[in-house]
Amino acid sequence: MSEHSDDQGGSAVRRGDGDRSGTGGQWRIRFDAEVVFGNGGGLETRGFLLDVPDAEIGDGELAELFVRHLGLLMVDKVHIRSREAVREPHKGSRGVTDTAGGPRESVRGQGARRIVDLSHTIRHGMTTYPGLPGPEIGEHLTRDASREVYAPGTEFAIGRISMVSNTGTYLDSPFHRFGAGHDLAALPIDRFTDLDGVVVRVQDTGGRAVDREALLPYDVPGRAVLIHTGWDRHWGTDRYGHGHPYLTAGAVALLVERGAALVGIDSLNIDDTDDGTRPAHTGLLAAGIPVVEHLRGLDRLPPRGFRFHAAPPAVEAMGTFPVRAYALLDDDGDTNDDHEPGADPA
Repeated sequence: MSEHSDDQGGSAVRRGDGDRSGTGGQWRIRFDAEVVFGNGGGLETRGFLLDVPDAEIGDGELAELFVRHLGLLMVDKVHIRSREAVREPHKGSRGVTDTAGGPRESVRGQGARRIVDLSHTIRHGMTTYPGLPGPEIGEHLTRDASREVYAPGTEFAIGRISMVSNTGTYLDSPFHRFGAGHDLAALPIDRFTDLDGVVVRVQDTGGRAVDREALLPYDVPGRAVLIHTGWDRHWGTDRYGHGHPYLTAGAVALLVERGAALVGIDSLNIDDTDDGTRPAHTGLLAAGIPVVEHLRGLDRLPPRGFRFHAAPPAVEAMGTFPVRAYALLDDDGDTNDDHEPGADPA
């Protein structure tokens, strides 16, 4: 694959030569690249030309711009070779000239809307996280007992539940990690309801760690970013509690830098539970970004064009609570996504 300039009169300058400030004009980089995908396969380009903010851009940042421009999914590594700077006008490379763009409008049709439930059912004695007790569900007032209280033919049941707050599909507020952070009652409701959503597909990549390269193609500012690992298929089994996918500190730094509104995952934990520093929780919650864990059914969502909701009750002095997470999308929306390398998620 290659991209050829339609202006062959550009002035090429090898890295390390001359004035690189770009004050005399705009710069592009011509380079060769080798891409390795996390789910197998690869891609090679020769003589690719890409708009850059200045000629001294590092290979790492150039690789990120390249991935965003092509909308590549499931990228593991990018190797840049044979680069040269070319002083010529920008051609409008995608994701390059406006990398910090704000949220786009979601697709909101006039027809019927469809709801996709993304929450696990809470049941008596169930296990959410190994080592934490399951919920105890019972009755405070039985129907039989209520007949002695109300008029003939009228009866009610009042249930009771005892559980830890990390049960089922739940939301973490900053108070979960930081004593001075917003608790569930103080967290603004617009941080977890009616959010434009985007799904990041990383299932079946063969690795546990979801790094920043997997997120590069996605437009995340102001959005609920839902990480689809496919780990929810192990829910209710011993397998669910061990060897789960998680976000790396680098991936979290990118989400914070780009201003994600909320981050969710269909896995046991957004962190590697072998890492006691919990960098994902620490980074996201320090930035005021709520976390939703133990989602399910993300395979039923399109890559984008839906609204995400995950509202907990407003409980003071508590940082975590179960939610009924769901997505709202147009009934005629296409939820089939090939998820192949090279597909554009935006």
